[in-house]
Amino acid sequence: MMKYWLSERARGTVLIIHGAGEHHGRYQWLIEQLKNQRFHVVSGDLPGHGTTRGKRGHIDRFEQYIETVYNWYKQAASYELPVFLLGHSMGGLICIRSLMEKYMPVKGIILSSPCIGLYEYPNKITEVGTKMLHRLTPTLTAKTGITAERITRDPEVRALYQQDELNINTVTARWYQEMIRAMKTCLHEAERFPDVPLLVMQAGQDYVVDKHAAHRWFNRLQTTDRSLKEWKGLYHELLNEPEREVVFRFMMTFIHQRL
Repeated sequence: MMKYWLSERARGTVLIIHGAGEHHGRYQWLIEQLKNQRFHVVSGDLPGHGTTRGKRGHIDRFEQYIETVYNWYKQAASYELPVFLLGHSMGGLICIRSLMEKYMPVKGIILSSPCIGLYEYPNKITEVGTKMLHRLTPTLTAKTGITAERITRDPEVRALYQQDELNINTVTARWYQEMIRAMKTCLHEAERFPDVPLLVMQAGQDYVVDKHAAHRWFNRLQTTDRSLKEWKGLYHELLNEPEREVVFRFMMTFIHQRL
């Protein structure tokens, strides 16, 4: 499911890829800000999320995400303006893997707390169980552990997150194994990432993803124009934190400099 928001006299297009368990509707504030800055926005719900068809919290293979993002990219590129990719959390992982597999000429990439490792992994027994079960019963579900308290310090955003019926807090064994495989591929094959301007914005107090994994991946890249900013004291969803306007301005500086 793809949606787009057009801006008058647009200077570029930003493609937003949301994180695990959420949906594109949570990015309304960001979409409005980008439109005000004269950018078209393309986004949508990833397979198994939001209002898409099929089992929620499930994919058969990670390539389904890559194909979805590639279709969104083709829409973004159709406006014939500079395209920027913005991936949050799992969306950041999908962004990385998509750029490793597909030719997508973009002006810049912004990753917000990318999911290249998890803050907490299941215990060994659960881990071994999902490895076996994802083949036998791929749709067996388990809790993600993502809660409103872990993603932001903003009480208003927390309340909205808890009330939002489109958010999901369970995923399947197959989904989990596909995620693990994608994260390993990112780290072990970092040299395959294209030489495109990159900004990684990482939460300093991240209770969802492993911030150290983001640093390790970043340090293995061969990208010439790259920067990493760790936001001290901020939680996982940087653009939903009380300081989101400062984060947004920082991100826009990166975009304007690459235009």
